[in-house]
Amino acid sequence: MNGIEKKAARPFLASLAALVLTAAVAAFWQTPARSAEDAVVIPPPALDEKAAGGTEKAVFAGGCFWGVQGVFQHVKGVSKAVSGYAGDSAENAVYEVVGTGRTGHAESVEITYDPSKVTYGQLLQVYFSVAHNPTQLNYQGPDQGTQYRSTIFAGNDEQKKVAESYIAQLDKAKVFGKPIVTTLETGKTFYPAEDYHQDFLTLNPTYPYIVYNDLPKVENLKALFPQLYSEKPVLVMASSKS
Repeated sequence: MNGIEKKAARPFLASLAALVLTAAVAAFWQTPARSAEDAVVIPPPALDEKAAGGTEKAVFAGGCFWGVQGVFQHVKGVSKAVSGYAGDSAENAVYEVVGTGRTGHAESVEITYDPSKVTYGQLLQVYFSVAHNPTQLNYQGPDQGTQYRSTIFAGNDEQKKVAESYIAQLDKAKVFGKPIVTTLETGKTFYPAEDYHQDFLTLNPTYPYIVYNDLPKVENLKALFPQLYSEKPVLVMASSKS
């Protein structure tokens, strides 16, 4: 299933016939289970932000936001992870428009975190090693287009400095075997995505795309970062109803 086909099916997932969905899942489980992108063990950043109280926000883009959101919802110290769009204007922050690939938006995730529990550098380490492949230019797995680019939307000068330093560190260490293509963008506003995109991984754990591409990312987080892993995810829709 390519990116366009997968995206077009999203709003209609709830109306899929049970028989068709069951058959699709059964067919999937007859093939070896593996992640489309394997995790990579990488060193922590040599430069990180100073630990502080309160909360801060980080915005990352790395392919379909379902998986990126699902990973960071399981990170200790994260109180919220919201799927959305960043890189362009408010009027273009609509799924159908972003999906054309002709806007400046990227599918992104805004992470609210406590820097005294998890630092910006640690979030970057998870982002680069588990959440996506930073060597793929304008695509991730089956999803093609600039809306799936690898981008860090730095919220301030310190985040920009930490991200630039870490990219240079990882490139110098050649931990990926290929150059990192992740870009840095500043001064961009984040816009939350439609409700049906929120908590998608948790709400649809048997959806074949999620099973193949995204659940292994959560398992990789648990295996590589046990000190950061939280079994219970922080859910967007649950918090909005509380």
